[in-house]
Amino acid sequence: MLTYVHTFINMLFISIVALFPVINPIGSALIVNPYLSQLPDSDKKAAVKKITIYAFSICVVALFAGRWILELFGISIPVVQLAGGIVICIIGWESLSARSDTKTDAKDVESLTNNNIANNVNDKLFYPITFPITTGAGTISVLFTLSAHSSNSDWSGYLINNAAMLLAITVMCILIYFLYGHTKNIVSRLGNEGQTIANRFIAFLIFCVGLQIAITGIKSLF
Repeated sequence: MLTYVHTFINMLFISIVALFPVINPIGSALIVNPYLSQLPDSDKKAAVKKITIYAFSICVVALFAGRWILELFGISIPVVQLAGGIVICIIGWESLSARSDTKTDAKDVESLTNNNIANNVNDKLFYPITFPITTGAGTISVLFTLSAHSSNSDWSGYLINNAAMLLAITVMCILIYFLYGHTKNIVSRLGNEGQTIANRFIAFLIFCVGLQIAITGIKSLF
């Protein structure tokens, strides 16, 4: 019994440590905030709930079936890294080149109804907010690695390891739900100028992260 408990705690610790930097709920919350900041509180809460459910679903599918899905389509993990990196680079570049004229932005926002804003954000909840911003190629790669490690155990060890990994995924999704829902309160304290600086800096980091993921994929391919 003590062996099973030790195995469970060990895998839980490994999974959380491995998933936290690739999901990065704190950094991802700052990246996602511009998408959600225009929504009313009720719509934002519903949007964050959907993002959390999508993220949990992607992680579970990647953990249990991701390897077979990629093999079915003949796609390798380096290709997923390269494609995901390119997409993230595009998102970062679009954010960097976006207009910073707050007056014009305010007029544009006022010309939209709440329903139009909500519909516009809802179209982006899965792509790109959940994938690849929240759970991207790095998350999938880590889950593949953890899954492969678990498959080498006996049946009881396999069940214990998977239970620990599911709990780790649940912990990460709870962090996503909490941080995505409260980022606006943190960012609002920066003021308009502070938000502009933070958004530009984060956009540059997004571009760099995407470039790093793409380069990692290229190195793995060659």
